[in-house]
Amino acid sequence: MENSTVSFYFNLTMFMNIGHYHYPAFVFCLLLYSFIVSANLAMIIIILREKTLHEPMYIFIAFLSVNALYGSTGFFPRFLMDLLSDTHFISHPACFTQIYVVHTYAFYELTILSIMAYDRYVAVCHPLHYHRKMNSKTVYTLTFFAWVCPACYLTMSIIMVVRLPLCGNNIQKVYCASWNIVKLSCVTNAVNNIVALLGAIIIAFLPFSCILYTYLKIVIACWKSSEVREKVLQSCLPHVISFVIYSITSFSDTALNRQNLDEINPFLAAILSVEFIIIPPVVNPLVYGLKLPEIRKHIFKIFLYA
Repeated sequence: MENSTVSFYFNLTMFMNIGHYHYPAFVFCLLLYSFIVSANLAMIIIILREKTLHEPMYIFIAFLSVNALYGSTGFFPRFLMDLLSDTHFISHPACFTQIYVVHTYAFYELTILSIMAYDRYVAVCHPLHYHRKMNSKTVYTLTFFAWVCPACYLTMSIIMVVRLPLCGNNIQKVYCASWNIVKLSCVTNAVNNIVALLGAIIIAFLPFSCILYTYLKIVIACWKSSEVREKVLQSCLPHVISFVIYSITSFSDTALNRQNLDEINPFLAAILSVEFIIIPPVVNPLVYGLKLPEIRKHIFKIFLYA
């Protein structure tokens, strides 16, 4: 029975350390998940319904909300079930499915933020050519690469991880992650590790470089012209906030993967590992809903006529 469990299931060991916090954590996380679903659905519906919001910037915001629903749905249902369970075994197919969803969510967030940054760059630095440069064809092309590239990379990455022979089944997390499974491997495949590392660097470095470059150009444009500064800050500030929040939360999880978790407070480790899945889906609807006048106007209209 023990060999069978090792062969077909992974054990999420970080739940073992939560103790009496299970029930309060369940209620809090259920409310959090409900807010994420409600707020992001509201953003999507508002942008779809209002024709004045059928512009690239708002379409990309809707993509962020779609991704928030996608990522949180890949994490919360299983997480909530585990909070109330005495055992935390997850089958291999379920685990690899969760890895695919959570990791693609993380990369989608980055690629969507990068095309949003490019959109703002064109709007600020080339305002007279905005509609020509950000036409339907450009939006469709950017969207295609933003969704397809991470999916292809993660598919190849998971295929390599699935083929690894494993010498254990304990995952020191509250959800499945590919790096934790790689650490369980009985062998060290240098070629696979190098290919996976290079792929991750490329697919993360390109969007980060694009975002940093475009915002640098926007800052320079604002510095040269005080007339457009207020308008630019109003439209770009939400994007900058989203990017900073995502960067910090994703870095927390990446840094945590390189630490010895036995030396870290388990409650703190659990929080740091799920920040990038929880905080952006909660904060983004608030930031865009409250900061952008066009969306805020329609939100207030809904509340007034409700």
